[in-house]
Amino acid sequence: MTLWPLLILAICFVFGVPVAFSMVGSVIPYFMVTPHLDVSLIIQKLVTNTESTSLMAAPVFIFAGAIMNYSGVTTRLMNLAETLVGHLTGGLGHVNILLSTLMGGLSGSGVADAAIESKLLVPEMEKRGYSKAYSGAVTAASACITPIIPPGVGLVVYAVLVQISVGKLLCAGYIPGFLMCISMMILNGYISKKRGYKPSREKHASAKEIGSALRASSWALVIPFGLIIGLRVGAFTATEGGAMIAAYSFIIGKFIYKEIKWSDVPKILLDAVYGTGPVIMVLCTTAVLSYYLSWERIPQMMTQVLISVCHNKYIFLLLVNILMLILGMFLDSFACMIIVAPLLAPVATAFGINLVHFGLVLCLNSAIGAITPPFGSYIFLVSGTIHCRMEDMVHDLIPYILVITLVLLICTYCPWLVTIVPKLVYGSV
Repeated sequence: MTLWPLLILAICFVFGVPVAFSMVGSVIPYFMVTPHLDVSLIIQKLVTNTESTSLMAAPVFIFAGAIMNYSGVTTRLMNLAETLVGHLTGGLGHVNILLSTLMGGLSGSGVADAAIESKLLVPEMEKRGYSKAYSGAVTAASACITPIIPPGVGLVVYAVLVQISVGKLLCAGYIPGFLMCISMMILNGYISKKRGYKPSREKHASAKEIGSALRASSWALVIPFGLIIGLRVGAFTATEGGAMIAAYSFIIGKFIYKEIKWSDVPKILLDAVYGTGPVIMVLCTTAVLSYYLSWERIPQMMTQVLISVCHNKYIFLLLVNILMLILGMFLDSFACMIIVAPLLAPVATAFGINLVHFGLVLCLNSAIGAITPPFGSYIFLVSGTIHCRMEDMVHDLIPYILVITLVLLICTYCPWLVTIVPKLVYGSV
């Protein structure tokens, strides 16, 4: 019975059983027949995990992101992005990418970013002559930046799973996120020049216009930096920081921007519940699967096998990237990261790989999985929202997938790009 749960888990994934139910269902027979174990342990592990104080960080950040969607922040950030880059060739494509980068410091959710930009920017891009497929491809690809820029929910979840500093991992996302932004803008400029996509502004914005746009969005721009500073000086924990962002977002949305109505509160709470439910279910059921893995010492066995196969950490990192990219084609990228992280983190430690660096690599892989056919979640979301054939979108997505993969390889083999900001902020990683 040692490996039967993993086989059952794979079969469940093939038949499309939801991840949370797959992980619980795969271990039930194992707990029933294994001596010294009892099925009641499954319930105990599920309940115990819900009592984890560190786990509270994930739903709190999701709640903060739900408030952001109603606060009027997105519109002001979009105006700022257009003011800064709208004069470039392919202006609205640049706006799309830069807006995702700015939204990464606020909502931390790629799904929320893709949904918002599909409704706000894609219709405007079509009016300016962009094809629907290319508009959708840029929207889906740029949404991959959002989970990497602090406070990305995936970064928080990985830190909780592996028990490392949330603050250090959040700091690690800045340079990779900006690298993704710059590389996508270069690609968008190249494609736009070939296809004749025009700027959205006739000329570069004046200093007065830039200053006005910065003032309008300044309340939102302080959020990511305020979070990092607060975590560094010990003013609050990651969970408390998320709660403060939620409260701050509601205050600026209600009393400064005056766009949140009291009638929106039930919708905000409902969005937060819909966003939190699947994440918490997967995290809790992961605890059950992890208990089985620990009982059978499977992570230790994997460590020994991989160390015997991989003679150095560089080959190991290459194999991890290949594994994650393949899994991302068939599994939900977020759930894939949650399943793989507890298994591979001990192996990474044995190779002397910093877990902050390793976590960022896994999160980047998860982001790529969200735009990789045939089951990329951002592809389905955007194509369904803008009513575009998925096949057409995928064709225009391929160059962006290649560019993000290049950034992944750079971050994989130049770990100092990932760890330099945490070192500057915390003094060590």
